[in-house]
Amino acid sequence: MPRRPRRHTQQLKARPLTFSRFSRSIAQMASTSKSNKKSYPSFAVSKSSTHHPGNGFAGRTLEEKTKQSESSDEEFEEGVVQADFSFFDPKPGDFHGVKNLLQTYMGDKQWDLSGFVDLILEQTTVGTVVKVEDDEDEGLFAVVTALNLSRYREQKCIVELKDFLLKVCKEKGTSYQLKLILGEQAHGVGLLVSQRVVNLPLQLLPHLYDALFDEVSWATEDEPTEELRNSFKFTHYIIYSKIYKHKNAEQNRKLNNDDDAIIYIKPEDELFHKLSSWFFCFPLQTSQPETRELKNCRSMGLVMAVEADKIPTFRQELRSLISEP
Repeated sequence: MPRRPRRHTQQLKARPLTFSRFSRSIAQMASTSKSNKKSYPSFAVSKSSTHHPGNGFAGRTLEEKTKQSESSDEEFEEGVVQADFSFFDPKPGDFHGVKNLLQTYMGDKQWDLSGFVDLILEQTTVGTVVKVEDDEDEGLFAVVTALNLSRYREQKCIVELKDFLLKVCKEKGTSYQLKLILGEQAHGVGLLVSQRVVNLPLQLLPHLYDALFDEVSWATEDEPTEELRNSFKFTHYIIYSKIYKHKNAEQNRKLNNDDDAIIYIKPEDELFHKLSSWFFCFPLQTSQPETRELKNCRSMGLVMAVEADKIPTFRQELRSLISEP
């Protein structure tokens, strides 16, 4: 069925972006095939280095974080390479690229990742991948989608993901909420999957999330069957992401209550965290090499439940956080 035209196709001002040591340690590129193009934002990308992991989005207010990101324009010593990033519908040819991005989605746990990627690629009406315009290597830079947990409840990958989350949730009250949202309420729950290379230009994020939530809205009207239309009428989103937490945060009450206790790899996760109805953290087992910047931090999984009616606030705050002059 034909999709509605993309509503966010404006040309965006090119700005430099930093490739930090942390970014290089976890960012991975992958080869993919072309799909239907959605939009054509343009950004300048510079391969330089900074002193802080995740472009410095750790232990600071949102305003300070944005200012730091913008001030990094003055830190570059190498040449700037122009890159035109475009949004595309997911397609089977993107399998290896998406799988590469999601390789550490559940840490070192062995699970049906290939089946999970297949679900993402089969759902073309809601979901986006990001590539560089006219790139011969066709590297995949990001993927974002929302999967209905009830619609795919019998899929092996979703069963394993649910079992994993239920196992790692040790908080009694939250465990009850989690069981409810993964079980009885799953028909209205979307698993929000958003993974990208860390050095993707931050200016893309508002447009990427606008694309996702617009498509969800359109799908409630445009899907060919009532069952499919209803499957996108989400009441809640479950977001499972990765953060870093200072190792002594549990012992130091002051630090534990301070923003400095958490390093958000993705800045939007701090917004989701603030807007969440409930959340929990758990130690994430990963063989990813430890960087010097993170030697005093522990890799953690962060699971958040966000009500769908909070999404307009999220979109507004994300645009304010990553504002364009």
